[in-house]
This record gives sequence, C-alpha cells and structure tokens, in this order.
Amino acid sequence: MDFFKRISRRIHYSQISTKITITYALCFIALLVLTNVLAWLGFYYALYSQAEKTLLFSMENTAKLLEKIEQDSNLDVNSIRDPLVSGVVLRVVNANGEVFIDTDPHYITIDQFDKRIISDPPFWTNSDMEVARFTNALIYRAKMNFTHDDETVTLQFFRTITSQVDFFEQLKNVLIVIDFIGLILAVSTGYFISRKILRPISTMTKTAQEIAIESMTGRIPVNPVDDELNDLAKTFNNMLDRLQVGITQQQRFVSDASHELRTPATVIRGYSDVLMRWGAKDPDILQESIEAIHSEAENMQQLIEQLLFLARSDQKRQPLNMERLELSEIVEDVFHKTRQVVHSHEIKLIHNDAAIILADKITIRQMLRIFLDNAIKYTPSGGTITIDSVRDNGRIKLSVQDTGIGIAPENQQKVFERFYRVNASHSKQEVSGTGLGLSIAKWIAAQHNINIELESELNKGTTISAIIPTQS
Repeated sequence: MDFFKRISRRIHYSQISTKITITYALCFIALLVLTNVLAWLGFYYALYSQAEKTLLFSMENTAKLLEKIEQDSNLDVNSIRDPLVSGVVLRVVNANGEVFIDTDPHYITIDQFDKRIISDPPFWTNSDMEVARFTNALIYRAKMNFTHDDETVTLQFFRTITSQVDFFEQLKNVLIVIDFIGLILAVSTGYFISRKILRPISTMTKTAQEIAIESMTGRIPVNPVDDELNDLAKTFNNMLDRLQVGITQQQRFVSDASHELRTPATVIRGYSDVLMRWGAKDPDILQESIEAIHSEAENMQQLIEQLLFLARSDQKRQPLNMERLELSEIVEDVFHKTRQVVHSHEIKLIHNDAAIILADKITIRQMLRIFLDNAIKYTPSGGTITIDSVRDNGRIKLSVQDTGIGIAPENQQKVFERFYRVNASHSKQEVSGTGLGLSIAKWIAAQHNINIELESELNKGTTISAIIPTQS
C-alpha cells in the first residue's frame, strides 16, 4: 500500500507532460487490453457454443429417429448413426455399463473421459454437458436416456475440439504480445503528443524567464492554428504589450517628474545659498530670494498634488462622488472667480444654458479650471478668453476659446500626454507649468463619459470643448 502511495504522490507532483503521458498510456492500454480480452472471450465462447450446438442438434435428430424405430420395428437400429453431425461420436450404454453401440471404436473410452473432466468449466458452459481436457484437445459430452421394452439405455454424445484450442492458445499469446507493443507505442505516442501540446507553454516559460524590465521585446510565436494554446499565446503577447507600454510610461513619468522637481529644488537651493551669504545684509536680495523661494515652493506643491492625483487615478483610488448637478451654476461660479483673479485678460461668458448632469462636483470644476488656466497661460496679455455652454440634443457643449499662440496640428493630440508642453518659442509669451493639467482633464472626462474636442491654429488661438451628456 505504501508503494502505491509513493507512486501516486510522485505522479501528482510530476510535470504536466508526464501526467499526460501516463494518462494517455493508461487509457490506451486499458482500452487495448479490454478489446483483446473481449475478443478472446468472444472467440472462446464461440468455440464452446459451436460444440454445444452440434451435440444438441445430433441429440434432437437421434431422439426423432428413436421415436420412428419404436413405431416401426422394421427399421435397423444401426441407422442411429445417420442423424449424427460430422465429428460427433455416439456410444450407447446399457444398465450394466456395457457399450453395445459405438460409432467410433478408436475414440477415447468413457473411463478416460471421466478421469479428465474439468471441475470448473467456463461459466457459459451448458450445465447439462461435461468438458474434459486432454493434452491438446477439449472434449464435450452430453447424455440422453432412452427407454424401450422396459429397458433404459444411456446415449452419450462426444464432440472433440482440437485445432480450435491450439488456435486460441496461439491467439492468446499473440494478444499478449500486441498488448506489450501497444503499451510501448502508447507511452511513446503520449510523450510525443504531450511535448507537442505543451510546447507553446514551454516557450511561454522560456520567454517569461528571458524578459526583463529593461528589455521586453521577446514574444511567443503565434501559429495559424486556432486552438486554446494559440489563444493563450496571443493573450500572453498582448499582456506583454500592455506591460511594455505601462513600463515605458512609468519610466517616462519618473524621468519627467524627477526633471520637473529638480528645477524648483535647484532654484530654492540657489536662493537659499544667496540668503546665507548676503541676504541678511541686503534687503533687496532678501526680498527677492523670499519671493522666489515662495513661488517655487508653490509650483512644487502644485506639481506634487497633480502627481498624487494621477497616481491615485492610475491605481483607481481617486474618489468620485457622482450626483445630479446643475452645470450652469458651476460654470457661473468658476467664471466669476476667474475674472476676479485674472486682470491681464478679458474673460467672457457667452452662453450658459441650464442642464442637469451626473458628475462629481469637485473634478468637473477642476476640469473647467484646467481649460481656463491653459487658455490664460498660452494667451498673451490683453487677449480674450471666451466661455460658451450650449445645450443641444441631450448633450451640452462646454467650450473655452482663447486668442493665444495656438497648437500645431501634429502636436494637438500630444497635449494630453503627461508632462508635454506646447513649444512657445515662436511666441514672446512666457509659459510655465508642469504639463499635467490636460492629462488630468482627460482622466476626469473619461470617468464622466465626456468627449473632449480640440481645435487650434497657430497664432490664432485654441478652442477646447467638453461634450457632456445631460440628465434632463
């Protein structure tokens, strides 16, 4: 029992290819052995059945002949040989055990038969018949009593099976050899099939082991065959593609964030050195240094807050409180507060249609402020910023238009990438910022099922619109 437990445990913890090979071999050899055993038993049964049929047929014909002999005394008793099937031997024994009719005197004697009777013949053997085994033969015997003139005799019918027995012995040996060859073929075929089936998985394992963060170029070859393993290979390759994109973005994000944080840190460090050397003696230098440090600290704080916002959004941890809101109230509030703070530009509100939207109040307000901050940032002093909110067919189009430096066509989709900033070298306008505002606005829009449209022309201005679905 312990031996089988050890074998079972070893198979359980073996490789999948080994399990497939063993399972395939066991199923195949079990089917082969079962087929061979059933075939051998079927042939063997046919052998016994044929002997029984010839004996029963001979007995029936003999019984009919004996009835005729009783009715017609002129019939010759020796005619009892006539109804016997070829190969059947008949011996008629009287009450004293003497044989007085024998169709084959050279056949084995009754005593020899009695000594070789099989005590446990096959279960399908007729219970009224006996079977004796000799060196290369089986002999069937069936008995029938007949009473005539108050004298009872016993008719013993014999049927020899010789060549058939030899055939079945040879057949048994052949089937055993076939089973052994089948076992070898089953193991070989199972091993080959398992290796072929699991080859894509082995390739995946090797590819995964070779992949590093610095190099994710490895991919699994995809075959034209449309099967489950091929689908797995495609899924694995798609996962690697997504990982590569994510890692590339992360590396760029870390690099850009480090670069953006380095600038204010360097400025603060420089002005701190100036303060340490001359700040206490020169009031002008002291004031300039304090203002610069304060400004850079604010910029750094804004950058860190934006980075934290994007980090939470990437991890799906940015909270959103969705509720029914009146968009016109938010637009009106942001418009008035912006106009009170910004005096270098003319800010107008053209239309502000009423509309109920399902949204998070804080982030919707943040998205609108990002649009306005960008418009102000990239529009020279004295320029005009226009807000327009118009309802149409179950949607409301909230637009912010400026008269600023504009965006080149090839760069209009890039402005939504993190840390990307429009090149203002063709303009005298000084532009500062982190390049994260529109990335945040894009995420907010995606969470609210809002479409963002951008139209821009160099030196003429930019219009950015949010198409917002309404509730009523």
